[in-house]
Amino acid sequence: MDITARDTPYAIAMWDYSWLERRNDGGGYADWDRALDELVERGYDAVRIDAYPHLVAAEPRGTHRLAPAFEACDWGSRDVIDVQVLPALVEFVAKCADRDVAVALSTWFRIDEGNSRMAIESPADLAAIWRETLGYLANADLLEAICWVDLCNEFPLGAWAPFFEPGDDDYAPERHRPAAQQWIETSIDGVREAYPDVAYCVSETAGPGAPWGRTPAASMDLIELHLWLMNTTSFYRWERYDEPLDSEAHFQWFAETGAHRYRDDAEHWQAELETVIQTAADWSRRTGLPLATTEGWGPIHFRDDPALEWDWVKEICAFATRRAADTGRWAAIATSNFCGPQFTSMWDDVEWHRELTDDITSASVDL
Repeated sequence: MDITARDTPYAIAMWDYSWLERRNDGGGYADWDRALDELVERGYDAVRIDAYPHLVAAEPRGTHRLAPAFEACDWGSRDVIDVQVLPALVEFVAKCADRDVAVALSTWFRIDEGNSRMAIESPADLAAIWRETLGYLANADLLEAICWVDLCNEFPLGAWAPFFEPGDDDYAPERHRPAAQQWIETSIDGVREAYPDVAYCVSETAGPGAPWGRTPAASMDLIELHLWLMNTTSFYRWERYDEPLDSEAHFQWFAETGAHRYRDDAEHWQAELETVIQTAADWSRRTGLPLATTEGWGPIHFRDDPALEWDWVKEICAFATRRAADTGRWAAIATSNFCGPQFTSMWDDVEWHRELTDDITSASVDL
């Protein structure tokens, strides 16, 4: 299921850490069989999940107490929760394999009581925890189900990679700087040495003025870009708002301003986003690497809320999904980053999902 050998794109859903942390009644993932059957019903053939490699390395079959992922958003648990990564990870991937659903592994390095992620002190440490995690899947003959491994979500952002030390590099947040590139190359090479038949990357998010023309780290097999209307265009004026994305004030902005701002000039916002998509496609052509987007395309954070409207979100996400598919450079495409059963307003619209996944899986990958 290697993503680099695809003739058609994967239609992929991001289930992040919710697959394990929202197993409560009403959380959307209490019954994995039902959730996966519904995923397939909607036309998806891949899913991206958190493999928690730092917790596997710390105590693979132990119980880990995690802090809430968000306070106002519906990814993961909003409460303190105890999780056991194994044998759950193997069981879940096996259920995916039974349905021919490929799995992209990633990690957001969720915070546990012992803050195990801070045991990562070098690229070699990052490679080691992934080798150990993949070993459990290899022992269960499940590596064929893995379409790629993303060693760290949106590296080197501090929220997901607090262990990253830039040394003398004064531009640590910018991943094209030498310190970040060295981490990416060395860590991927360290995992590939043990598991050479798996595709690897380190995902990233982009913003206005992103250095699209740079050369990706030599060890990358694909470029996983997270692109939204909010972070790649002038739609959201970051300098005017000091509320974090994970806040009630942020959702109030969407209720009072966001929907109207989009509807008042939808063609303009679509054109801005299409320019970004085409620029990313051109970058892919120059590098020869396929693209994947598992998080996109409208708001970064959204949720079910009586004050919030989903129709405009579906519109911009459908527009961007189709434009990405048309480029021939995307080997995996998400319809949004709200494609999970906890987002019922979007999940329940089976026809919307089916139309878009049909468009994705009937497109071609021209590498």
